[in-house]
Amino acid sequence: MRLKKYLFAVLLGALVFTISCRKEEGTIEPPIEEEEEVKVDTTEEKIKGMSLEEKIGQLLIVGIEGTTIEEDTIKLIENHKVGGFILFSRNIRDEYQTLELLNNLKEINSNNDIPLFLSIDEEGGRVSRLPKSFKKLPEAKIIGDINNKDFSFKYGKILGERVKLLGFNMDFAPVLDINSNPKNPVIGNRAFGSTIDVVVDNGLEVMKGIQSVGVIPSIKHFPGHGDTDMDSHVNLPKIEKNINELENLELVPFKKAIDDGVDMVMVAHILFPKIDSEYPSTMSKEIIDEILRERLGFKGVVISDDLTMGAIVKNYSLENAVVSFLKAGGDIALVCHGKDNPSKVIEKIKEALDEGILGEEEINEKVYRILKLKEKYEIEDNLIDTIDLGGLNEDTQELLKNMNK
Repeated sequence: MRLKKYLFAVLLGALVFTISCRKEEGTIEPPIEEEEEVKVDTTEEKIKGMSLEEKIGQLLIVGIEGTTIEEDTIKLIENHKVGGFILFSRNIRDEYQTLELLNNLKEINSNNDIPLFLSIDEEGGRVSRLPKSFKKLPEAKIIGDINNKDFSFKYGKILGERVKLLGFNMDFAPVLDINSNPKNPVIGNRAFGSTIDVVVDNGLEVMKGIQSVGVIPSIKHFPGHGDTDMDSHVNLPKIEKNINELENLELVPFKKAIDDGVDMVMVAHILFPKIDSEYPSTMSKEIIDEILRERLGFKGVVISDDLTMGAIVKNYSLENAVVSFLKAGGDIALVCHGKDNPSKVIEKIKEALDEGILGEEEINEKVYRILKLKEKYEIEDNLIDTIDLGGLNEDTQELLKNMNK
């Protein structure tokens, strides 16, 4: 009996010893779960460190008056921290002056943390702001008539290379309007054609061609300018179509572009009374927030057409129009004319924030989208030392030679 107790004690001791050893070796302890790594959204962190002035500035792309930097331009950058500039023919004399002007804008902005959007309307055809030293490109209608996707992509690539050569990083092109109204005074041959297929097949390839060289394309003019009989530069066009009619025609190219990853959409100044009887597209929550954002699923940056155009300033105050655009879901207000207008607009946005018409959280969401776009395209205020216009013109000539093949 004593022997049995002795053996039992020995066995028990051995078992305890074994378990103790294994614990030390970590063989039977459950694995310690590693803490999940917390991912920090650097863009959100950047926004937290921005002043209200910096945030509001990002909501504007503005025009300037001359061909050189003036004191007003310096104030726009240093005091108002504007998000970007647009140049027109009035700002462009030749390629060397344009290069110097863009370099100067970048140099002045180098003290700010956020680089500039530098934009231009370069569609080809009659809408071209570049110097005459750039070989002329045909209008979109001719590209649509050729109706070759590979050719359209190369055309878009040339468009992107032209603007990038001088230091631009954004092109307000291509036009995705369907030219369905023969009396249209503003679109016409700027459109790729009068049918959905021609506009989609060629417009989207031009968009991708621009993207392929690191330039941001902005498709336009949402929700469709092709059925107007009035020029929105002069006054406010009106289209008597409901949402179902738009979905069957005008919206199709925009929806296809959204599905294909477009990053920026420009909204037109057009009144659609059957959708919003009070406000044109650029000021309409129904059109920007409900149709473009929710129905079509666009998550990118929404920019207005120039808010100093006749369609707006003949019917609304510029400052109120900008606030309405932002409230409706827009991100960047394009203010192309009037040297005092940007500061007036900025003050009105501040006033709207003070009065609770706009909320800072809304502003943060807009700035987030804008900064993400600048990050995606790796926008930086890098200076360009030299340009090879000869090489680009040779590429353009080669493209033109293949037009009829």
